[in-house]
Amino acid sequence: MISTLESSRVDQITTLPESLIEGQWPTALAPMQDVTNLPFMKVVAKRGSPDFFFTEFFRVHANSRIDNEILSSITQNPTQQPVFAQLIGENIEDLRRTVQDFESYPIAGIDLNLGCPAPRVFKKNVGGGLLRSPEQILRILEMLRSEVNSLLTVKMRIGFEDDRFFDELLQVMNQTNVDLLSLHARTVLGGYRSAPSYEHVKKAVGNVVCPVLLNGNVTSYKSANNLKQLTGSHGVMIGRSAIRNPWIFRQIREDQAGLPVFRPTMSDVNDYIMELYASIEKPGVVETKNVGRMKKFLNFIGLSVDPDGQFLHGMRRVQTKKELFDVCSTFLIKEGRAEQLYNLEPFEGLVARPSSETSYSTCQLG
Repeated sequence: MISTLESSRVDQITTLPESLIEGQWPTALAPMQDVTNLPFMKVVAKRGSPDFFFTEFFRVHANSRIDNEILSSITQNPTQQPVFAQLIGENIEDLRRTVQDFESYPIAGIDLNLGCPAPRVFKKNVGGGLLRSPEQILRILEMLRSEVNSLLTVKMRIGFEDDRFFDELLQVMNQTNVDLLSLHARTVLGGYRSAPSYEHVKKAVGNVVCPVLLNGNVTSYKSANNLKQLTGSHGVMIGRSAIRNPWIFRQIREDQAGLPVFRPTMSDVNDYIMELYASIEKPGVVETKNVGRMKKFLNFIGLSVDPDGQFLHGMRRVQTKKELFDVCSTFLIKEGRAEQLYNLEPFEGLVARPSSETSYSTCQLG
């Protein structure tokens, strides 16, 4: 099989932006529920956009309608980069209706979620739960291929509890002429802490006719390049590491071009946190809830602040905005820290605990 760009539809999404040079490979921001919304897209775009954006998933069921808040990341796209609308659901007629509803919006394409590992999702046989039913996936993708007038893409994991259907799923991608496959190199039950199986990515690259984006534990521009070379993937999709380091897409691009790679300082990180908090703060919401939501992001950002995890320890205990900003000031800008370089990789031994803060979906923090 081949993984080069042949179809006109694929060419539409892999044409390099004017800012890139020939031979560079694409990057994507992974869809992450309650994260990759319009405000976060704006914050990331200011620090260097990926080549593709994917929305949070639009839930599709009998009574569903297009979520206007998620839709704003398409209709108010702050970048020049394409945005794909991701759908999660399993009923063919409901999915058909939703795709038809999207025809009037400026989407780059439709992306089918086959990877969400949240139990409350896969127990409904959607997201990663569908990986137990290759026949149903085939029926869904056949319908989508007939209805989607733009690009049809899939984000999936290598299987549910194991890879027993992996080969069959790759055949389904070819049968339905999927235009792009984003492959998270873990099983659904493997969550985010199991070791990624990059051999499965290599196998996908060799057996599907569409380009493959590698997803799973891409932690820096160096690891992106190494994993891309290891697997032969067309490019990389990055989730949690883009929360921790929103400059990662810029850094990948600079590294590919042979340019000096930007290294953010602690002051840059502090500015990012302040802007991010302002973007997610919701008027009328109790302050502790806004702070709790911000902690979800800081669980990842803190992995590269100090090797002893003192920033993480401090921020996890704050309750107010002032207390949160005081912790940031202490670790990021006081006592000569402002010009210190932020670590590009997570410090060994530190663990993010985003789901332990408040009620919040960590689905697809890929």
